[in-house]
Amino acid sequence: MLQQTQVATVIPYYERFLARLPDVHSLARAPLDDVLKLWEGLGYYARARNLHRAARAVVDEHGGAVPADAAVFACLPGVGSYMTAAVLSIAFDAPLAVVDGNVKRVLARLFALEESVDRPAGARAIQKHADELLDREDPGTFNQAVMELGALVCRPVNPLCDRCPVSDACVARSAGDVLAYPVRDARRAVPRQKIAVGVVSDGDRVLITRRAEKGMLGGLWEFPGGKVRRGEKPADACRREIHEETGLRVEVGERIARVAHLYTHLAVEIEVFICTYHGGSVVLDGPTDHRWITMEETGAYAFPKANHKFLPSVREALGPGRPARKSRSRKTR
Repeated sequence: MLQQTQVATVIPYYERFLARLPDVHSLARAPLDDVLKLWEGLGYYARARNLHRAARAVVDEHGGAVPADAAVFACLPGVGSYMTAAVLSIAFDAPLAVVDGNVKRVLARLFALEESVDRPAGARAIQKHADELLDREDPGTFNQAVMELGALVCRPVNPLCDRCPVSDACVARSAGDVLAYPVRDARRAVPRQKIAVGVVSDGDRVLITRRAEKGMLGGLWEFPGGKVRRGEKPADACRREIHEETGLRVEVGERIARVAHLYTHLAVEIEVFICTYHGGSVVLDGPTDHRWITMEETGAYAFPKANHKFLPSVREALGPGRPARKSRSRKTR
């Protein structure tokens, strides 16, 4: 949970997760939908899917015991060099040096490394220094100490150099240029994309679809829709995308919301329309599952954060004041 996410954000999720799934066996038995619901809002959902898959592998292949051998542990789903070093050094005293964003910052400043930490040469230099400094008698405590040093003292901005226990050895501080490190590659401009989403209603129920597990936001539920093509009106894109994804014919009504959302690699503007089912059978192309649910039931499903931004508008638009409409017969195949 702490990967790419701040501690203060993680704590309530961590506590709820352990209260519901306190051990590897309960996690392995849990449906993926339950795991994603507990993770809902944390983002980077591949972490949740991999954690779930890893728990099942630990139970099925290792008798419920997390493997202490680095080569075996590294074969678990979603495990890379950082997680291998962090888990095995803390849990099993394995002499493996952790390198995360905080450690990169500490070591880049301590040694005034000129290589970009985003490039292979810079990453190798950081790992070399981390390996050389590691306290092999107590690697878990050492790794946690360096990570905490980066998080609390050697901060990205406003570092607390006067409180740093290694400030006298810090080359960047001696040069009076702490904020110049770590060196990073220039960030690329984040592309922008317009998205049209349709809330397809049929009587008192609305249609939601499930994203494929592989890929962005994998396994989450959402209202159907997709990219607006160049020169295309959002309402037309909504109608087209719903038909392409579900096979249904809909009448696109009023736009009820426009929200912006920023992912790490993409900025989106989402226009949301109320749509009415007019016919056709559900034949999915892209999504892996679908449900017709009431708005009261949306709380049981894990939705992307962008969907949560417009859910209040959907509830208002489909509230008690909306004229009742008779449900049509829906076919699914």
